[in-house]
Amino acid sequence: MVLFPGFSPFSVQTQDDPAVNIYGLKSGDVSSSLPPLLLLHGFPQTLYSWHRIAPHLLDKYTVILIDIRGYGQSSKPAGVQAYAKSVMARDCIAVMDTLGFTDSFYVCAHDRGARVAHKLCTDYPIRVKKTILLDICPTLAMFTKTDFHFAKAYCHWFLFIQNEPLPETFLSGQPRKVTELLMGEQPGEELKYFDQECFDTYVKNLEDPETVHAMCNDYRASASIDLDEAREDIKNHRLVQCPVLVIWAKHGAIEKIFKAVEEWQAVAEQSVSVQGYSVDSGHYLPEEAPESVLSAIGDFCRE
Repeated sequence: MVLFPGFSPFSVQTQDDPAVNIYGLKSGDVSSSLPPLLLLHGFPQTLYSWHRIAPHLLDKYTVILIDIRGYGQSSKPAGVQAYAKSVMARDCIAVMDTLGFTDSFYVCAHDRGARVAHKLCTDYPIRVKKTILLDICPTLAMFTKTDFHFAKAYCHWFLFIQNEPLPETFLSGQPRKVTELLMGEQPGEELKYFDQECFDTYVKNLEDPETVHAMCNDYRASASIDLDEAREDIKNHRLVQCPVLVIWAKHGAIEKIFKAVEEWQAVAEQSVSVQGYSVDSGHYLPEEAPESVLSAIGDFCRE
């Protein structure tokens, strides 16, 4: 693995019917005593998004990266229900259990992966030691507080949740151009932060009709099942119980529209520490601001 020296690939089959295969990479060997750290990527990416992070953590953590279901080399099951974040959180537990990490572990997650991490914290509170969430607020808060500025900045949310095949048709029309436009943030400098091999992998996501459909179902689940589950979690006081660090992009929508720390405090136990700050970056922090992410992991997840 050129981008991930010291890592070995794995595939874990879940207990779903039909079974789902989750592809990933793991550092170290079975005898490693380093604390486990799970990294979860966002849209439209794969585990490749951590290539500037993961190799620099090998002396302090056993690092596990996965392609979340619907993305990369993991399975793309049918149906919106298959992409509920509760189901995707269960995938993470299946991976960690299979790899032998049956106690608590650290999580650092970006974008869609951070929404999975949120559900990990509410559904499996004793398993998550600490979590770092990159450039998101809780899904329920973002949808229920939508205004013109948010709708403009996150227009893709409202496209992708439309019925099949409208968003699939848009995304599949010119996959490379769509990826460039979706991931570009500053005119003339859109793609300078991305390694070409990684970016080509993200393009492949949008060149594959099955993956495009799965990604749209991921968003459809967030606008339906995930909202219902979030309301139930709040109603039944299933809140985040581990320390939270939220980091957001100074040049992104979270900074301009939301009060991120307050939003995460609202879904965490009152006794839980919720910290946060912005960094000089656009949305794709693991690739645009890897030093900031590495510093956060080193400081926040220190044993």
